[in-house]
Parts: sequence; structure tokens; C-alpha cells
Amino acid sequence: MKDAPSQPAQPRNALHGVTLEAIVRALEAHFGWPELAQRIPVRCFTHDPSVGSSLKFLRRTPWAREKVESLYLFMLREQGRMQRPPG
Repeated sequence: MKDAPSQPAQPRNALHGVTLEAIVRALEAHFGWPELAQRIPVRCFTHDPSVGSSLKFLRRTPWAREKVESLYLFMLREQGRMQRPPG
């Protein structure tokens, strides 16, 4: 009996192994719900936001999930720039 093929390593994919919940929590911690709602104006961020309601919506709405993932990658790049020493 053969083993199932393992997932290929994705060392350059910043989203690899990161759950959608972790992404939403990181964005909320970094930006807060009001700024998150400004950057991605969807109802789950603008009206009574919560991690649970956001996850439910984002799992059913691919275009919104892509925007959230893009914002998360932008946030990671910005954090990386701020940590680098000048020069």
C-alpha cells in the first residue's frame, strides 16, 4: 500500500501553514476592526465584527478571502521593512 503523496514544501509561500483564523486575528490585532473595515469594506468587518462571523463569510466568499490574504501579506512585508536596520 502506497502512502499518500506529501505536500510539497513551500518555503517562499508566506500563507503556507497559516490558518484563515490566524490571518483574521493577526489583521484585527494589527489594524483593529475600524481600519480593517476601511481597507476591506465588507459587512463582516463593518457591522458588529467578530472573528467567527468573519471566518464564516470569508470561507464562503473567495474574492473577499483573497483581499484578506493580500492585506495579510502586505502587513507582513511592512513589518519586515520596519524590522530591518537602515542602510
